[in-house]
Amino acid sequence: MPSKKSKEKLSGGVIPPERKKGVAEVKVKKRNCMQPGKKMLVAYLAPSLIVYLLAFILPVILVFIMSFFKFSSIKSFTFVGFENYRNLFRDKNIWLALKNNLFLVFVCLIGQIGIAFILACLLSSRYAKGSGVYRTVIYFPVTLSAVVIGYVWQFVYDYNYGLITWFMKAIGYGDKVTPLLAKVDTIMWLVCIPMIWQYVGFHLVIMLSAMTTIDKEILEVAEIDGCNGFQKSRYIIFPLIKPTLVICVFLCISANMKAFDHIMTLTNGGPGYASNVLALYAYNVSFQQLNMGYGSVVSVFILLVTAILFVISRLPAAVSGRRRQNET
Repeated sequence: MPSKKSKEKLSGGVIPPERKKGVAEVKVKKRNCMQPGKKMLVAYLAPSLIVYLLAFILPVILVFIMSFFKFSSIKSFTFVGFENYRNLFRDKNIWLALKNNLFLVFVCLIGQIGIAFILACLLSSRYAKGSGVYRTVIYFPVTLSAVVIGYVWQFVYDYNYGLITWFMKAIGYGDKVTPLLAKVDTIMWLVCIPMIWQYVGFHLVIMLSAMTTIDKEILEVAEIDGCNGFQKSRYIIFPLIKPTLVICVFLCISANMKAFDHIMTLTNGGPGYASNVLALYAYNVSFQQLNMGYGSVVSVFILLVTAILFVISRLPAAVSGRRRQNET
């Protein structure tokens, strides 16, 4: 029989040790019921993993396997080993296309991300009025197809009826008009302009969303201390949104390494091979020349170059992170 003290403890709400264990187990079970189990997680992730496997991993593996064969159709299928890779290093057109791609990536990194950062700093200022309207107008080209952008700018550059030709004639310099798309020296600059114009709004929206997370009091204190707009952008905004800028760099590199639609509709790689890029060259080799084995090698080469650019773009952040660790 329990004593009076034990009864009082029980009646006063004090739980004995043997009952505490049972209560704890019940709480754990209730908490685990709110979390999905391993089978449920697998069920949730399996569809997306299967789609990713079929849409990305499997095609990459197939392209790599196809790069060791020479074929123009399923019936003519011949194993050639590394012959396609040896032809890659002897092909002058592939290196011209690589140079054009690297030029495109470099110019668009400065143009797209640089202009987007400047516009984001201006539109996020408390003195900016109608920033929503400007943001919508700047973002509008992103909603258009790359093919449409190519044809629009082809009309702008047109020698006979283009907007530039009309403007030069309107100001009395019609005799200075030249066929812009026929100039080998400047054709890649003309290709970069439409791509910068279209994707500035894309990076602008990403940067503006990152800037909304910055505490306004930090910027107000900086203004009180006498910082101007450039100093706030350089020493406060830029370091705080650096992870977002890294993501923008990755997106810019991947988009410009697979550039195809703009150039296909604007110049089709011309004049000659002056504006040819890797994706367009892979398309022409595979489907125009029906050399799909060599086209697969070019695709593998594009993937390899893109991966190298990703690693190079991460080096400054990795070096600065190690310096901070050493300083601390």
